[in-house]
Amino acid sequence: MGPGALSNILAGLRLPTHPDLLIGLDVSDDAAVYRLSETSALVQTVDFFPPIVDDPYTFGAIAAANALSDIYAMGGKPILALAVAGFPSDLPADIIQAILQGGADKVAEAGAVVAGGHTVIDQEPKYGLCVTGMIDPAKITPKANAQIGDRILLTKPLGTGLITTAGKRGVVEPAHLEAAIQSMLALNRRAAELALAFEIHSATDITGFGLLGHAAEIARNSGVGLRITAAALPFLPGALDYARAGIAPGGLGRNRDFLMQDGYVQIAEGVDAAQQLLLFDPQTSGGLLFVLAPAAAEQFQRACADADQPCWQIGEVIAGSGIEVD
Repeated sequence: MGPGALSNILAGLRLPTHPDLLIGLDVSDDAAVYRLSETSALVQTVDFFPPIVDDPYTFGAIAAANALSDIYAMGGKPILALAVAGFPSDLPADIIQAILQGGADKVAEAGAVVAGGHTVIDQEPKYGLCVTGMIDPAKITPKANAQIGDRILLTKPLGTGLITTAGKRGVVEPAHLEAAIQSMLALNRRAAELALAFEIHSATDITGFGLLGHAAEIARNSGVGLRITAAALPFLPGALDYARAGIAPGGLGRNRDFLMQDGYVQIAEGVDAAQQLLLFDPQTSGGLLFVLAPAAAEQFQRACADADQPCWQIGEVIAGSGIEVD
């Protein structure tokens, strides 16, 4: 579902709340947080989608990595997962088993366990996880609290949406698809663990709403503006080529239409048209976006370099509202 349609639906809901519900639907964030005590809280999320690659085991592993990412974005540690799946009644059992095994193995890599789940009959296969993690309420990294002058860091390159779309159309270079698959399979665990040593003002993971869609949630929740430097953005091999060829997933257009309305996003004339598309490209199991003070950002980048963890500075927080791309 696109960001505009989802926003309209949620605006009409009347939901109960609770003093221990620290983060719920009243503020758009990556996961819900429920306080258990002064020093511990549950962080919970759910995510599932249809196959993005042909290999069933790889599909299950990517879907699991994508779901786990929300826990990492909040500053939490995943501990437990439940599978959520829909499969056609005639889908061979070995394919279903491979999907489930891929997810279970990725959860195990995260140091958590799959303890059950729920399945339904569906004409199109779908798989994902409901993930529960633990977090210290004092160390939550929400989509808020970004401060003017902060730096914006990104931990994975962009382009999975365009590349996997090229794959579905049968025009992708095998090396490009493999690079995208490896990026999607990579957990955000290491980047999240490194971030625990720093004061992160705000964080999110980059998934279906694209880089600018998730960055916009930080800007709106924090009451600030963002400036993104297009030349600083990292892209997966081949992503710009597919953008120039006009290959784009349907969600890209929905993301762009929602964010460009009323001039919320302003893109400088000199920004390459292909780079502009990638700003809105829906990502699967994308990187983490961290917002932190300049000195802390520099220290965090050094820590990432020492740990062989990719990290790029792509912008800064500015006064005002909306997003400027130059």
